[in-house]
Amino acid sequence: MSGSGIDRAFERRLATFVNAREAGVLQRGLKGVERESLRVSPAGHIEQSAHPIALGSALAHEHITTDYSEALIELVTPPFAETWELLQYLCDLHQFVYRHLPDQLLWAASMPCIVEGDESIPIATYGRSNIGQMKEVYRRGLGFRYGRLMQAISGVHFNYSFPQRFWPVLAEAMQARKADRNFISEQYFALLRNYRRFGWLILYLFGNSPALCSSFVKGRDHDLQTLSPGTLFDPYATSLRMSDLGYRNKNQAGVQISVNSLSEYVRDLSAAVSTPHPEYQKIGVKVNGEYRQLNANLLQIENEYYSYIRPKRVARSGEHPSEALKRGGVEYVEFRALDVSAFDPVGVNQNKLRFLEAFAALCVLKQSDPIGASEQVHLDANHAIVARRGREPGLKLNRNNRPIELRAWAMELIDSMRGICELLDEGEASRPYTAALELQESKVQDPALTPSARTLDELRSSGESFAQLALRMSHLHKAYFVELYPPNEQRLAEFATEAEDSLRKQAEIEAADTMTFDQFLAQYFRQ
Repeated sequence: MSGSGIDRAFERRLATFVNAREAGVLQRGLKGVERESLRVSPAGHIEQSAHPIALGSALAHEHITTDYSEALIELVTPPFAETWELLQYLCDLHQFVYRHLPDQLLWAASMPCIVEGDESIPIATYGRSNIGQMKEVYRRGLGFRYGRLMQAISGVHFNYSFPQRFWPVLAEAMQARKADRNFISEQYFALLRNYRRFGWLILYLFGNSPALCSSFVKGRDHDLQTLSPGTLFDPYATSLRMSDLGYRNKNQAGVQISVNSLSEYVRDLSAAVSTPHPEYQKIGVKVNGEYRQLNANLLQIENEYYSYIRPKRVARSGEHPSEALKRGGVEYVEFRALDVSAFDPVGVNQNKLRFLEAFAALCVLKQSDPIGASEQVHLDANHAIVARRGREPGLKLNRNNRPIELRAWAMELIDSMRGICELLDEGEASRPYTAALELQESKVQDPALTPSARTLDELRSSGESFAQLALRMSHLHKAYFVELYPPNEQRLAEFATEAEDSLRKQAEIEAADTMTFDQFLAQYFRQ
């Protein structure tokens, strides 16, 4: 069974890679990052101003956009083969953004700054084009469905695809006839299933939202404890962001999307975006001539489905994500459960990215049986328990209907990754992947080394509230980017050109519209 005891299939597959005729078959997989961050005032309140025009069009800019809120900036890197290149690009992006945020900060933490309820969170706007209006109405719908506060949480998404040379070796290891598109998609879905089984480890190792500002839950029921005035926490929490207080909301409990195959995944997503939901029907779709949501279905569009990890393919213009997957198969996976690293100016670091790359290989190489409904319940529960209680001494999880201590299971997974990290380190004297793995192993041995424990320790020793600590880190990060020398002027100039081009592109999109918004929506959902 997947996840228990000795996995002979995994050992056989790993041996094939170790003995591969070609060196470095695991190296230079493509990596990209999407980093979200709230724009806040110097005092730590959410910004009400529009997305700065000098940053370009949030609709048409590939690398600087907004997520749910007008104040929630999203920085998107292209894919890179080397982690250092990726982080350099992300660093340059931050430096460019800060040149155009003279008196504002990018919030350093995942959980929001001081908020004054839903109304204080401005919904992002994208201009008057049909596609721009659609993006805004979709966000309006999210606000009605889940509340805007949940949408003000930020995270980091890690996009990853294996190198092309990896697939023929994997096909050989699995005695498959050929490493074609279907084979590759099947293996990515094997990864998705194993991520559902083992992804709780990511929350334990990298979760960094054990506390939050009390303004976030004002007027709502919760069971958090008070750490200090204005700060609530769970003593052993790793990621309140990924708990029932954050993204794992009850509204989507009815959305069950299978990852047993590409066809089942597309089938379930298609059903969810076309099945009316009684609660959402009560909200209404178009009320007094104004759209409240795109439709009253379980999901308005496919992207509304909140999952820890997603199969992806770059979609063509107007193409739905599942249509893109059906057309070309899975191109890469998007890891979505990462909290922002509040101690890193760009919100993420090399050790984390290297570990995730090795973890992706672990999930694809380990035996990955289909997930039945009852197993899925246990897997969801494991994630929920680790989000709220991950550092609890002696904490047990459910593995194949048997209790197992988190620490023991985590060590098994880390031991399985040693050979993978050696393959990733091939030809590197400094062995960066092995070093990244050893760093994570130390967190398993000593929970006090986890980011969530470090954050609580900092809150207790400094006497600061959550909002004060995050604001201090935000000011430190801003100073880091403003003082960074020498700046990469060539790239900063490229970003300025991209911003201008994106504004022009938005104007072209708006000028090209020939149908009404009602017609546009009808056509989009007919596809």
